[in-house]
Amino acid sequence: MGYYRLLGLEKEPFSNSPNPEFFYLSPHLKECVYHLEISLRLKRGLNLILGDVGTGKTTLSRLLIQQFSRENERFLFHLILDPIFKTPAEFLGHLLHIFGINSHNPSWSSQKEALQHYLFQKGVNEGKIVILFIDEGQNLNMHSLEILRNLLNYETNECKLLQIIIFAQLELLQKLRKLENFIDRANFIYTLKPFNLTETEEMIRYRLLKAGLPPGKKLFTKGAFKKIHRYSQGKPRKIITLCHHALITMLIKGKEVVDKEVVGYVVKSLEEQTQGVLYRWINRGKKHFPFMNFWSQK
Repeated sequence: MGYYRLLGLEKEPFSNSPNPEFFYLSPHLKECVYHLEISLRLKRGLNLILGDVGTGKTTLSRLLIQQFSRENERFLFHLILDPIFKTPAEFLGHLLHIFGINSHNPSWSSQKEALQHYLFQKGVNEGKIVILFIDEGQNLNMHSLEILRNLLNYETNECKLLQIIIFAQLELLQKLRKLENFIDRANFIYTLKPFNLTETEEMIRYRLLKAGLPPGKKLFTKGAFKKIHRYSQGKPRKIITLCHHALITMLIKGKEVVDKEVVGYVVKSLEEQTQGVLYRWINRGKKHFPFMNFWSQK
């Protein structure tokens, strides 16, 4: 039996999987989603969604796919989860593969022509909207970014033939500063912000309700909300991790609600686990890599 059954819940409320059903849309996130939806429907081309680790970029991409899934006949979604490609040819070949394009001629120009033909066929002749989602976009190298820039040149008089949304950590901006002709093509650039205290509380309540929390039942105190926000710094992934461990700790300790003491205990335990892992890693490094003895003394 899942621990959540003991709480009267139907589903796990704080799973670390990117389930769009549990994605809390704060006012800022709603604004972001509206902009992206308009951009896709009007076929505006490139959009950049930036944010620190754990701010919800991956789940946001799944939410967009889910929202447009009812219009599958019109929208064609393609997803790259981790765009690490050593050469431009490797990246272009992967694009041909995920688009389902069979190019018998291996030459660079022929493959680009096949890709352009596909986008024109789908976008103009068939009236489809072809969308490319790229997660972990900070891993794109300069060659891959240049290929994407060229793809954005495929257009009619009215619209872009390929819609691109890149979800990336903020370090992507350092690369884009060297490609002004790429970032200038961006229709919409948005940086995901950490939640404030109110949004943190609303996110936790939202996920519990989605998991089937009975009406009127409370599992977190006000003090717990404040402490969770303080230690998570409003980052959704950390909020989810803290809440998951807090509920389990609450059950183990025989409490009826998660209070600030439970949260404090969880935070201390997680910090000790992290320090233990780092300690073992450093000591293992000292054995195999002598230079780490000097580094650890700094």
